[in-house]
Amino acid sequence: MQGHHLILGELVDLISGEIIQDTHDERYRQKLAHLLVNRKGYLKKEIQPRRELLVTAGDKSAIVKVDFVINVAGRTGMIVKYGPGSLVTRHRPALAASRLVDPYQVPIVVVTNGEDADIIDGATCKVISQGLEAIPARIELIKKISKTDFIEISPQQVEIESRIVYAFEVDGSCPCDDTICRL
Repeated sequence: MQGHHLILGELVDLISGEIIQDTHDERYRQKLAHLLVNRKGYLKKEIQPRRELLVTAGDKSAIVKVDFVINVAGRTGMIVKYGPGSLVTRHRPALAASRLVDPYQVPIVVVTNGEDADIIDGATCKVISQGLEAIPARIELIKKISKTDFIEISPQQVEIESRIVYAFEVDGSCPCDDTICRL
Protein backbone atom coordinates (compact mmCIF):
# COMPACT_ATOMS: atom_id res chain seq x y z
CA MET A 1 0.00 0.00 0.00
CA GLN A 2 1.42 3.36 -1.03
CA GLY A 3 -0.35 6.69 -0.72
CA HIS A 4 -4.10 6.49 -0.99
CA HIS A 5 -4.53 3.42 -3.18
CA LEU A 6 -3.72 -0.25 -3.08
CA ILE A 7 -1.03 -0.81 -5.72
CA LEU A 8 -1.68 -4.02 -7.62
CA GLY A 9 1.39 -3.77 -9.85
CA GLU A 10 1.95 -1.85 -13.05
CA LEU A 11 0.11 -1.51 -16.34
CA VAL A 12 0.59 0.20 -19.67
CA ASP A 13 -1.63 3.23 -20.16
CA LEU A 14 -3.67 2.74 -23.34
CA ILE A 15 -3.47 6.41 -24.37
CA SER A 16 0.10 7.43 -23.52
CA GLY A 17 1.85 4.06 -23.57
CA GLU A 18 3.44 4.95 -20.21
CA ILE A 19 3.93 2.41 -17.45
CA ILE A 20 1.69 3.49 -14.56
CA GLN A 21 0.56 2.06 -11.24
CA ASP A 22 -2.20 -0.52 -11.43
CA THR A 23 -4.94 0.39 -8.94
CA HIS A 24 -8.65 -0.33 -8.82
CA ASP A 25 -9.36 3.28 -9.89
CA GLU A 26 -6.81 3.08 -12.72
CA ARG A 27 -8.48 -0.06 -14.03
CA TYR A 28 -11.71 1.93 -14.37
CA ARG A 29 -9.83 4.74 -16.12
CA GLN A 30 -8.34 2.23 -18.56
CA LYS A 31 -11.81 0.80 -19.17
CA LEU A 32 -12.94 4.35 -20.01
CA ALA A 33 -9.93 4.86 -22.28
CA HIS A 34 -10.81 1.67 -24.17
CA LEU A 35 -14.41 2.87 -24.51
CA LEU A 36 -13.30 6.24 -25.90
CA VAL A 37 -10.85 4.75 -28.41
CA ASN A 38 -12.41 1.43 -29.40
CA ARG A 39 -16.13 2.19 -29.28
CA LYS A 40 -16.44 5.97 -29.51
CA GLY A 41 -13.86 6.45 -32.26
CA TYR A 42 -11.49 8.96 -30.64
CA LEU A 43 -7.88 8.96 -31.74
CA LYS A 44 -5.34 8.48 -28.97
CA LYS A 45 -3.69 11.76 -29.94
CA GLU A 46 -7.03 13.55 -29.28
CA ILE A 47 -7.15 12.37 -25.67
CA GLN A 48 -4.98 13.87 -22.98
CA PRO A 49 -4.98 11.65 -19.88
CA ARG A 50 -4.28 12.94 -16.38
CA ARG A 51 -4.31 16.63 -17.37
CA GLU A 52 -2.87 18.66 -14.52
CA LEU A 53 -4.89 21.64 -13.41
CA LEU A 54 -3.57 24.30 -11.03
CA VAL A 55 -6.30 25.47 -8.66
CA THR A 56 -6.16 28.16 -6.01
CA ALA A 57 -8.27 29.34 -3.12
CA GLY A 58 -6.84 32.50 -1.60
CA ASP A 59 -3.23 31.79 -0.68
CA LYS A 60 -3.66 28.00 -1.03
CA SER A 61 -2.97 26.14 -4.25
CA ALA A 62 -2.82 22.59 -5.50
CA ILE A 63 -2.57 20.56 -8.66
CA VAL A 64 -5.47 18.22 -9.38
CA LYS A 65 -5.98 16.00 -12.39
CA VAL A 66 -8.71 15.82 -14.98
CA ASP A 67 -8.83 12.21 -16.11
CA PHE A 68 -9.38 12.84 -19.83
CA VAL A 69 -9.40 16.04 -21.86
CA ILE A 70 -10.63 15.42 -25.42
CA ASN A 71 -9.62 17.77 -28.20
CA VAL A 72 -11.25 17.41 -31.63
CA ALA A 73 -11.52 19.85 -34.51
CA GLY A 74 -8.97 22.11 -32.84
CA ARG A 75 -10.97 22.61 -29.62
CA THR A 76 -11.38 20.94 -26.28
CA GLY A 77 -14.85 19.52 -26.70
CA MET A 78 -15.19 17.22 -23.71
CA ILE A 79 -13.67 16.39 -20.36
CA VAL A 80 -14.18 13.15 -18.48
CA LYS A 81 -13.89 13.19 -14.69
CA TYR A 82 -13.78 9.82 -12.94
CA GLY A 83 -14.50 9.22 -9.27
CA PRO A 84 -15.86 6.23 -7.38
CA GLY A 85 -19.30 6.43 -5.83
CA SER A 86 -22.09 8.93 -6.36
CA LEU A 87 -22.17 10.87 -9.61
CA VAL A 88 -24.33 13.80 -8.54
CA THR A 89 -21.81 14.94 -5.92
CA ARG A 90 -19.20 15.24 -8.67
CA HIS A 91 -21.20 17.43 -11.05
CA ARG A 92 -20.21 20.83 -9.66
CA PRO A 93 -16.44 20.27 -9.38
CA ALA A 94 -16.38 18.71 -12.88
CA LEU A 95 -18.26 21.71 -14.30
CA ALA A 96 -15.79 24.00 -12.54
CA ALA A 97 -12.87 22.06 -14.04
CA SER A 98 -14.48 22.41 -17.48
CA ARG A 99 -14.10 26.17 -17.08
CA LEU A 100 -10.43 25.92 -16.17
CA VAL A 101 -8.87 23.50 -18.68
CA ASP A 102 -9.12 26.13 -21.43
CA PRO A 103 -10.09 29.82 -21.53
CA TYR A 104 -13.62 28.89 -22.66
CA GLN A 105 -16.49 26.71 -21.50
CA VAL A 106 -15.94 23.13 -22.61
CA PRO A 107 -19.23 21.97 -24.22
CA ILE A 108 -19.49 18.43 -22.79
CA VAL A 109 -18.66 17.33 -19.25
CA VAL A 110 -18.75 13.64 -18.38
CA VAL A 111 -18.86 12.51 -14.75
CA THR A 112 -18.41 8.80 -14.26
CA ASN A 113 -17.72 6.17 -11.64
CA GLY A 114 -16.68 3.68 -14.31
CA GLU A 115 -20.01 1.85 -14.20
CA ASP A 116 -22.38 4.72 -14.97
CA ALA A 117 -22.03 8.23 -16.34
CA ASP A 118 -23.83 11.57 -16.41
CA ILE A 119 -23.26 13.61 -19.55
CA ILE A 120 -23.65 17.31 -18.80
CA ASP A 121 -24.02 20.26 -21.14
CA GLY A 122 -21.28 22.63 -19.98
CA ALA A 123 -23.18 25.78 -20.90
CA THR A 124 -26.52 24.89 -19.27
CA CYS A 125 -25.16 22.63 -16.49
CA LYS A 126 -27.99 20.20 -17.23
CA VAL A 127 -27.63 16.43 -17.49
CA ILE A 128 -28.40 15.70 -21.14
CA SER A 129 -27.96 11.93 -21.04
CA GLN A 130 -26.90 9.09 -18.80
CA GLY A 131 -24.90 5.90 -19.08
CA LEU A 132 -21.50 5.03 -20.49
CA GLU A 133 -23.01 4.33 -23.90
CA ALA A 134 -24.40 7.89 -23.95
CA ILE A 135 -20.91 9.40 -23.94
CA PRO A 136 -20.75 11.19 -27.30
CA ALA A 137 -18.86 9.47 -30.07
CA ARG A 138 -16.17 11.41 -31.91
CA ILE A 139 -18.42 12.34 -34.84
CA GLU A 140 -21.16 13.54 -32.46
CA LEU A 141 -18.69 15.71 -30.57
CA ILE A 142 -17.37 17.23 -33.80
CA LYS A 143 -20.98 18.13 -34.76
CA LYS A 144 -21.56 19.64 -31.32
CA ILE A 145 -18.38 21.72 -31.57
CA SER A 146 -19.39 23.07 -34.99
CA LYS A 147 -22.61 24.46 -33.44
CA THR A 148 -21.01 25.82 -30.25
CA ASP A 149 -20.15 29.40 -29.44
CA PHE A 150 -17.06 29.08 -27.29
CA ILE A 151 -17.71 31.65 -24.59
CA GLU A 152 -14.57 32.95 -22.89
CA ILE A 153 -14.43 32.53 -19.12
CA SER A 154 -13.83 35.85 -17.33
CA PRO A 155 -10.95 36.18 -14.83
CA GLN A 156 -13.50 36.58 -12.03
CA GLN A 157 -15.24 33.36 -13.04
CA VAL A 158 -11.90 31.55 -13.28
CA GLU A 159 -11.17 32.54 -9.67
CA ILE A 160 -14.58 31.29 -8.51
CA GLU A 161 -14.32 27.99 -10.41
CA SER A 162 -10.79 27.44 -9.11
CA ARG A 163 -12.03 27.88 -5.53
CA ILE A 164 -14.84 25.39 -6.20
CA VAL A 165 -12.44 22.73 -7.49
CA TYR A 166 -10.14 23.38 -4.53
CA ALA A 167 -13.02 23.07 -2.06
CA PHE A 168 -14.34 19.82 -3.55
CA GLU A 169 -11.09 18.11 -4.54
CA VAL A 170 -8.47 19.36 -2.06
CA ASP A 171 -10.04 20.65 1.16
CA GLY A 172 -10.86 17.72 3.39
CA SER A 173 -9.18 15.17 1.15
CA CYS A 174 -7.09 12.50 2.77
CA PRO A 175 -3.52 13.73 3.39
CA CYS A 176 -2.19 10.49 1.92
CA ASP A 177 -4.07 11.00 -1.37
CA ASP A 178 -1.20 11.13 -3.84
CA THR A 179 -3.43 12.13 -6.76
CA ILE A 180 -3.46 15.69 -5.39
CA CYS A 181 -0.36 17.83 -5.07
CA ARG A 182 -0.74 20.54 -2.45
CA LEU A 183 1.60 23.42 -3.17
